Amino acid sequence: SLKKGHMSYGDMLIKGKSSKEILLSSYICHPSMANNELSGPTVLTFIARWLKSLELNYSYRIIFLPETIGSIYYLSKHLSTLKKNVVGGYVLTCMGDNRTFSYLPSRFGNTLSDRVAKNVLKHLYPNYKSYSFLDRGSDERQYCSPGVDLPICSIMRTKYHEYPEYHTSKDDLNLISSEGLFGSYQAISNAIQIIENNNIYNSKFLCEPQLGKRNLYPNLGTFNAHETIKNRMDLLAYSDGKNDLLDISEILNVPFLELYKEALILEKNGLIEVVV
Repeated sequence: SLKKGHMSYGDMLIKGKSSKEILLSSYICHPSMANNELSGPTVLTFIARWLKSLELNYSYRIIFLPETIGSIYYLSKHLSTLKKNVVGGYVLTCMGDNRTFSYLPSRFGNTLSDRVAKNVLKHLYPNYKSYSFLDRGSDERQYCSPGVDLPICSIMRTKYHEYPEYHTSKDDLNLISSEGLFGSYQAISNAIQIIENNNIYNSKFLCEPQLGKRNLYPNLGTFNAHETIKNRMDLLAYSDGKNDLLDISEILNVPFLELYKEALILEKNGLIEVVV
């Protein structure tokens, strides 16, 4: 029946320097299940607490709502704002076990969120399982539907429908672990750090600059030093004002956050600059 009722949900906006938003969504509709339900809001709560401690470039919209009907209702109230501001985001679900990691893309799998998710999981857990949008089953169905088209995908542990305890009484606290929850927290926080720091850099020199006189080239030729210098020189080679740092991370097959540390060193020493 259609009649007047109520819809309870949680909505928080953590403001950054920009009005552009990252949407982080989890659901609160069947709390008797540990992995399929409680793990998402738990990880998202700690992510929100961490975000509030940072100086942020983007703003972050944190929402807790009933799956499907909740996201449809939320979109009916906020769609114009979301389409205007949201540039990336994730559905947080099934985040508590430690069997594997999973990635489920947006409808066409070509958003910033998708690029970041694949980069994070490739370096954090190379054997992660990649799904198709045809395997969708959570609120990405609504966020990515035609006419809505938000850039939302999912980073999970074992995907819903893919573990034997799913939607049974066995999906209890014995199924999840602190290691599983922390691994999910780490994956989402790494994704956020990439989004926050995915700059485009431009080299300030023609040809290779001299690194030795800037104390950026080691005196001892150890293996670790060789890897560091190679990453440093390769980053300089691709800082052409066109590739963002995520592009370069993929080209070099080097974790983004490792490369970002090198970018900060090169920027501090006046060798590259951020393209505004």
